Amino acid sequence: MGNTGTVLRELRGAQKSTKGVSLYSRYVNRPAGRFLAAGAYRVGVTPNHVTLISALFTYGALAAVALVEPSWTLALAVYAALALGFAFDSADGQLARLTGRGGPDGEWLDHVVDCGKLLLVHTAVLISFFRFGELPSQGWLLLPLGFQLAAAVTFCAGLLREQLGKAAATAQAATAPAGPTAPAGPAAPVSRVRAIALLPADYGVFCLVFLLLGAPGAFRAGYAVLAVVHTLFLAAFLTKWFRELRALRPG
Repeated sequence: MGNTGTVLRELRGAQKSTKGVSLYSRYVNRPAGRFLAAGAYRVGVTPNHVTLISALFTYGALAAVALVEPSWTLALAVYAALALGFAFDSADGQLARLTGRGGPDGEWLDHVVDCGKLLLVHTAVLISFFRFGELPSQGWLLLPLGFQLAAAVTFCAGLLREQLGKAAATAQAATAPAGPTAPAGPAAPVSRVRAIALLPADYGVFCLVFLLLGAPGAFRAGYAVLAVVHTLFLAAFLTKWFRELRALRPG
């Protein structure tokens, strides 16, 4: 592969489907990840190394939230590090598809980093509330715990839906009688309305709330609104995924 422009063109052809992806991930995070993946390819960095770079930026930002008194300077630094970590999180998969060096180890590492991120981000907020926040009441300390629960269940349930759906589809294909294969129809167009509706649930949009760290009251309000929105999305996702899996029952 030649120069960076050639690598970027190859990466554009190695993208995952945009189905179920918000506008932020489609038009901001994935393109940013594409440039990072091209740079990583040019210097010989592996996909697993890119995943670890993502973890370094993300976990470093979360440590700062927990340990440093909130300020506008901290807000800008934390948001920049979280956004960059999220872009590297997109870059590792793109680089793996470009180089053909992806595998179960890389996917496992990526999910481990993501799981840790979702748990630590709310733990960091909880610690910040406890150490630095002049809270209207101690009940605010429960908010990060509830948000953490919603985030963790959404993440685990989504992974299980994907894996169990694949396993059920494979089992059905293995037991289906042989016969002519119907030609595949045209791919359904990606819904822009759905992409907009998914914005509040996008991690990249969630990171924006950390720009309010310099104003603790505004940060608490924004964080609380996102917690409610994510809980509502969790209820909708669980209902949808349960129905989809039930429809895959044999017989």
